[in-house]
Amino acid sequence: MVYMKRLIFLGMLLLGSVTLHSRVVGLTSASPTLEGCPIFPANNIWNTPVDQLPLVAGSQNYINSIGPNVRLHPDFGSGTWDGFPIGIPYNVVTGTLTSVSVVFQYGGESDAGPYPIPANPLIEGDPTQGDRHILILDKDHCILYELYAARKVSGVWHAGSGAIFDLSANKLREDGWTSADAAGLPILPGLVRYAEVASGEINHAIRFTVVHTRNTYLWPARHQASSSTDPAYPPMGQRFRLKASFNITGFPAQMQVILRAMKKYGLILADNGSNWYISGIPDPSWDNDMLVSQFLKVPGSAFEAVDISPLLINSNSAQARQLDFKYHLELPAISR
Repeated sequence: MVYMKRLIFLGMLLLGSVTLHSRVVGLTSASPTLEGCPIFPANNIWNTPVDQLPLVAGSQNYINSIGPNVRLHPDFGSGTWDGFPIGIPYNVVTGTLTSVSVVFQYGGESDAGPYPIPANPLIEGDPTQGDRHILILDKDHCILYELYAARKVSGVWHAGSGAIFDLSANKLREDGWTSADAAGLPILPGLVRYAEVASGEINHAIRFTVVHTRNTYLWPARHQASSSTDPAYPPMGQRFRLKASFNITGFPAQMQVILRAMKKYGLILADNGSNWYISGIPDPSWDNDMLVSQFLKVPGSAFEAVDISPLLINSNSAQARQLDFKYHLELPAISR
């Protein structure tokens, strides 16, 4: 009965024939923050719950293509792997740091900058190969700078692509543009951070990767990175969530924080990579043994693909409609 009411609500909302009464109380959580900056407004799609939304028609096909029996893997941790930190680090700079020009391989889809790259920036993985992401947070102006395939050659910074995001706004990139991520999305907002896990709550969606995607993308993504038209493959930007029925009571407290976020805010498909790899920030406080062993207890079959179209207000904005299924609804009379 509850499920049927939700379907009626969503259908009438899309048709514009629902009258909503009373205000939303406590629906929108506080925006995530980092270094005193909001990580986008609280009503941004990254920060909006998806636990009450319906599934997409191809949900099970997507799960099957990614791997229902493949287990989750934390692509972050403490210490190093092959000599480099585990995860995607970020740099914090002040607004007074001198910015520099960057030469881009994909200049037509990159923000020109300049970029405030510190003298010895933290770079993802091996700085001589791989994705080599550089994430930079200007804490004075709350501006996020992200580079893909960054390298310094003869004193000049080069990168595959670059993107700049105002963390106080809901602006998306130009339609069809990449970013430092294949989906054209920011990276930092979707990373699991130790501090938020230690606080007891992650209040945003989490970035993850899969091997095969389709040659299309869904809001809020702006870019695709595939030649396949196979409908079994998910598009970039597809939102997934951990099923409400998945029992998390036996997991360690920190793992429960991550799993609760996966149920409430879900995962956002942002790049091609290993299946069910969950992105996060390196931190010496992570317990690698705990992370790996507990993630192995979560199979792909525990997830489902979510239809977030009811949250769409404007396809060129990341602002999301804030739905409350506890609203009192006044539905139009239906003739008998």
